[in-house]
Amino acid sequence: MLNPQAKLNSKLFDADIEQAPIRKGFGEGLLASGEADERVVGLCADLTESTQMHLFAKKFPTRFIEMGVAEQNLVTVASGMAAMGKIPFVSSYAMFSPGRNWEQIRTTICYNDRKVVIVGSHAGVSVGPDGGTHQVIEDLAIMRVLPNMCVLSPCDAIEAKKATIAAAKTNTPTYIRLAREKTPIITTEETPFEIWKAQVFYKSNNPRVGIIATGALVHKAILAARELEKDGIAATVLNLATIKPLDTEAILALAKECGALVTVEEHQVAGGMGSAIAEFLSENTPTPIAFIGVRDRFGQSGTPDELLEHYGMGVSHIKAAAVRILSARS
Repeated sequence: MLNPQAKLNSKLFDADIEQAPIRKGFGEGLLASGEADERVVGLCADLTESTQMHLFAKKFPTRFIEMGVAEQNLVTVASGMAAMGKIPFVSSYAMFSPGRNWEQIRTTICYNDRKVVIVGSHAGVSVGPDGGTHQVIEDLAIMRVLPNMCVLSPCDAIEAKKATIAAAKTNTPTYIRLAREKTPIITTEETPFEIWKAQVFYKSNNPRVGIIATGALVHKAILAARELEKDGIAATVLNLATIKPLDTEAILALAKECGALVTVEEHQVAGGMGSAIAEFLSENTPTPIAFIGVRDRFGQSGTPDELLEHYGMGVSHIKAAAVRILSARS
């Protein structure tokens, strides 16, 4: 059943559940942050409306800079503004930032520990027809390895707004990963959110398998858990909105309770969220894990749903992974 303490959307299992692009929540969160703190500034690489930064630009034109198609300059200028006391938010497609400008992020932002929020929109294969060149599925890996960097991956538009507002108040460099397409609204305004803190969204009695999901695939993980429960396999779903730093307490508790895990992410299996969890558990409580994600392949053109199914990230694949990991233990 859904965790009542999470105060999730009551229509979560309905066919007509509300949907909105996760990136829309970022735009609303940036506007709210700008209204609350005049130090907040916005910089974009010629994708202002696509990344939803236009809301901020319209309200605060003197605090917004259109950098053009120059992603390396984008983050370098932001680092300088941070050194002068501003709170810069920079946005582009995730393939270009952090994909194209990773070295500048590393050296000018992380090495100097500058408070810049890097927003990578249109992440994952669900970008769809844009194809493999624009479907970044390596960003979590390259960003979580950077010292000082916080990495956030909100599950819906409401959580993205909360994550953006929270990121403006921290003192660390932060990366926020956003999806392009409309996705189900899982949470509500009353759902608690805190950077670093993972949350149980779905919990069966005496769970046999724990499912840890992040980003837009959290909804599919919940649907899979409900179907597993109907098949007699009790499962718990943990929403991991913060990839770095990990909520090690919640992960450890789930691993000990269930004894088997499935990680779910719209990202390469190598180096992503699942890898981060496996690294931690291997030194604390070694636990069998099945990984849902892209396996050493590039994306391709297609509809978002077609691609998620093709790369093995649908509800049926999550269910099958849970059954497989439990069979391997017996």
